[in-house]
Amino acid sequence: MPSDQLPQRALLVLGASEEHIPLYQEARRRGMPTIAVDMRADAPAFPFADAALQISTRDADAIADALGDTRPAGIVGGASDAALATWHALGVLYDAAYVYPESAFAGLDKAGFHAAVASCGITDYGWAASSDPDDVVAEAAGLRFPLVIKPVDGSGSKGVTLVIGPDELPTAVARARACSASQTVIAEEFIEGRQLTIDLFLRGGRSMMTCVKEQEFVAGGFVVRRIGTVELSPDEHDHLEASAERLCRVLGIVDGPANFDLVLGADGQGRIIEANPRLSGDSIPRLHTAAYGVNVVGALVALALGERFDGHLVSTRNEHAAVELIGSPLLTDGELVAWEGVAQAREVPGITDVVLYAEPGDLVRPHDQSGHKIGMFVAAGPSAADVSSALETAGALVRPIVRPIAVAKGES
Repeated sequence: MPSDQLPQRALLVLGASEEHIPLYQEARRRGMPTIAVDMRADAPAFPFADAALQISTRDADAIADALGDTRPAGIVGGASDAALATWHALGVLYDAAYVYPESAFAGLDKAGFHAAVASCGITDYGWAASSDPDDVVAEAAGLRFPLVIKPVDGSGSKGVTLVIGPDELPTAVARARACSASQTVIAEEFIEGRQLTIDLFLRGGRSMMTCVKEQEFVAGGFVVRRIGTVELSPDEHDHLEASAERLCRVLGIVDGPANFDLVLGADGQGRIIEANPRLSGDSIPRLHTAAYGVNVVGALVALALGERFDGHLVSTRNEHAAVELIGSPLLTDGELVAWEGVAQAREVPGITDVVLYAEPGDLVRPHDQSGHKIGMFVAAGPSAADVSSALETAGALVRPIVRPIAVAKGES
């Protein structure tokens, strides 16, 4: 779109995936125009924007050139690491009310992240990283198995493998390198315990909203299938929150969102596995609303515009909530033919959201990474059992009809 046709004083949103749609909806609710940036012509959030720039969110210079004399009212990113450096660069260029902190980039490099963890006294564990595949294989062989092998700069569970013994290392390292922009791989000791995540939204270095959740994974992998709130003792909750706040301070995150993957061991210590210095993906902001009545998306937009944002984080209820992610039923690529049971699932008591990311005719891939999900639903209720029951009922109703690509081609 020519720069003279772009809306002035719009919210510039870096990314237009399905995870970004709530940002555009929040801006529209405020009556604020939006400019979307995404390299994909078919980006799902483009229809929700007032204007679109088909440019990579990693290319700050190209975005600035395309904007021309247009000056955004604010700049915001969503549940994606790809745009964080651009978020910072454009914030500085346009003297934005909120500039994403450059220091937070340390959380994106999984090797550098371990140094940050150690610097603030959080319990760490064995790891090795290198851009040389032979070096990382050799160093990993000296760690305590099992190991998790992954790209040092990856996200969305791409290229992640659980390795039981040394013989499996070369294949796992090659797979991780193929998913790394820097071709750097990290091997980490697998930590036994409860697989948790913690979300925070900070003001002045203190969390205004903290949500601890437990993850369930798709069989045989590290892709999240279900994630829901958990009950912890006050000491456990305070320990995890304090650890996450300390790590945020090291990363320079004073205001805004962050989330961390962690394992709560039998010794009561939370070992942080990954940092995500941004909003959570997998529709977690909807979970926050369902559980607590808060609006972290609204808070982020307000922060980007230089407004007070803490009013969006005032809890109006305290319930359990969970997200169930829907993936293809096939282990190969397929074409979505139809959805069944969606209307009935929306009527299930406790279900607060049902969102579909794929339409009939779309290509759908096996659910082996976060970006391959095709829908989700959220449930809330007074107990974890109530939430689980609602999700199981809805999950039994919602059925994506997918046919293998080979069959579809043969019939065409």
